[in-house]
Amino acid sequence: MRMAKLCVAALLATTALSPGAPNAAPSPRLDAHAITTARFGNDAAWYENNIPLFESSDQKLDEIYYYRWSIYRAHQRDLGPRGYITTEFLDDVGWQREPYASLNDATGFHIQEGRWLRDRRYAGDYIDFMYGQGGNDRHFSEAIADATWARFLVDGDQAAATRHLAVMKHIYALWDDHYDFDKKLYWIEPLLDATEYTISSVDASGGKDGFRGGDAFRPSINSYMYANARAISRLAALTGDKATAADYAARAADLKAQVQKSLWSQDFAHFIDRYKVNNEHVKYWDPIRGRELVGYLPWTFGLPDDTPAYARAWKHAVDPSELAGPHGLRTVEPSYQYYMRQYRYEGTAPECQWNGPVWPFQTTQALTGLANLLNDYHQDVVTRADYARLLAQYTALHYQDGKPDLEEDYDPATGKPIVGLARSHHYNHSGYVDLIISGLVGLRPRADDVLEVNPLAPTDPADPNYLKYFRLQDVAYHGRLVTIAWDADGSRYGRRGLVVSVDGKEVAASPILARLTAPLARKAPAPMARPIDLAVNLVRSDYPRGAASSGADPKTVHQALDGRVWFFPEMANGWSPGVVGEAWFEVDFGKPTAVNSAELSFYADDKTFAAPARYRLEAWKDGKWVEVARAGAPLANGVDRTTWASVTASKLRAVFDLAPGKDMRLVEMKVF
Repeated sequence: MRMAKLCVAALLATTALSPGAPNAAPSPRLDAHAITTARFGNDAAWYENNIPLFESSDQKLDEIYYYRWSIYRAHQRDLGPRGYITTEFLDDVGWQREPYASLNDATGFHIQEGRWLRDRRYAGDYIDFMYGQGGNDRHFSEAIADATWARFLVDGDQAAATRHLAVMKHIYALWDDHYDFDKKLYWIEPLLDATEYTISSVDASGGKDGFRGGDAFRPSINSYMYANARAISRLAALTGDKATAADYAARAADLKAQVQKSLWSQDFAHFIDRYKVNNEHVKYWDPIRGRELVGYLPWTFGLPDDTPAYARAWKHAVDPSELAGPHGLRTVEPSYQYYMRQYRYEGTAPECQWNGPVWPFQTTQALTGLANLLNDYHQDVVTRADYARLLAQYTALHYQDGKPDLEEDYDPATGKPIVGLARSHHYNHSGYVDLIISGLVGLRPRADDVLEVNPLAPTDPADPNYLKYFRLQDVAYHGRLVTIAWDADGSRYGRRGLVVSVDGKEVAASPILARLTAPLARKAPAPMARPIDLAVNLVRSDYPRGAASSGADPKTVHQALDGRVWFFPEMANGWSPGVVGEAWFEVDFGKPTAVNSAELSFYADDKTFAAPARYRLEAWKDGKWVEVARAGAPLANGVDRTTWASVTASKLRAVFDLAPGKDMRLVEMKVF
């Protein structure tokens, strides 16, 4: 999807000033329709109905905030009766779970981002898939139970959060195959921690490789398991299961103690790996010989004690000679012998490595940990100015040639992508929206009936990342809509200071950026609607099946029914007839099926492709095609919806009159 430029006129139209008033939301309100139309064009309706609005005095923050929502939307995959999931890659990769294209390692990020949507189905279906349909196959290490708890903190849906407790406990127990009962810690191969070519795997190979091997007791997997145990304990407590709550609270406490005892290095003042592998290059239980960004993961989940000794680790994140690269947080320090040595290629193109490159994945985790440190700990090593600077640095990585396009990893010296493979465009193994909402703006989700806001925006006007104003509007939280606005001098919103409102009424305010709390009576979450796409095809040989008048390449025909919708020009997706005049695309359900509506999505680029001039929908009844609906001037780069009186048919087809001189690309055809 192209990110439309938000014109000055549209901005001014949404921010006309009016005086603030006590007990009223700070004025003016942002115009959701105008903003989402300017940002997302014909696909605006989904965003207008779903996302919190955000604006600030930093236009790059604004642009990437909305771009990251477009990434989230593009990576939704509709599995029909199995519901929605979120993918890591737009296109298929060889290591995904077939036929769904899911990968469990990125799920935590997806749920943390998706919990802020007003339509709770997207995160809800995804959690159900991970725990109810075998999606969490332990292909990689993960913290999905913790993310489920994090979602509950936002939407308050206890039934949804606790329904999979038995499976959570079962999966937790399966990780005993990676547990050392002597050391009382979990271990993992870096590749299966989604971090190949780290210090442990490179050094375990004698510096010759590092893709496989290097089993180690890592801060990552132990932090994930700590967080999952804590989440299971808290979820069990919601159901009144005191025995499970106590059991998993004890497991979390034991892991916390062991991580601090065994994975904290006094020499490095950092959490580091110890080897599980024992060979001619490395020895069991020896520590690795360098600092890695993964050492901040304990704070991502609030594991370390609040002591000055542990807080010292954060000085490495702001030291240019250590983990603080010129353009992003290094995954390994430059003092490491094999720092940035490229080992692996796809042809001549560099492949993924974690021996120094900047990764949005771990940058997100480190920034989440830093936000937790600034909110929940007492220390004087780093400040909110450091959070804002690192967030701005991360924001800048999202741009390629001036346009948003997040990729897999980056050179910390230049900020340029390293991998840059075809699969890498608009990569979705990280977070950003949550860093804005819970970090920069400071909405801190809680389980009790208290609304807490603690912005991490800098307080010094001389700071280069100082924000003269920001506004986060209509965040769905505990069944309410929360708005948080900051105006340094009153010139933007007609009210100086920080103002928090709930459902349009002011509940807390401060003349300066400060931590605010207010009572918040929660409302029951709205029920989730789950219309089922009857045309989704996950396996090409199964029904429903697609067929086309021309251009009938099996791959592209399948793409038009695979439950994936995006309009990014870098990644082709969908079926094209490659002809002029008339063309058709058919869905064969394999059995009589009652249908009453369809959603067709077309890609347009103002060059080769355009939406058709018009189309009609026909149902196969009594051995012939019968017209059921017509659509004129259909949308491009959006969702075109058509309804009709319900009919029962074994097939449905769309017949297109193509735009003069243009080909067409049908991105997806959904039928309900």
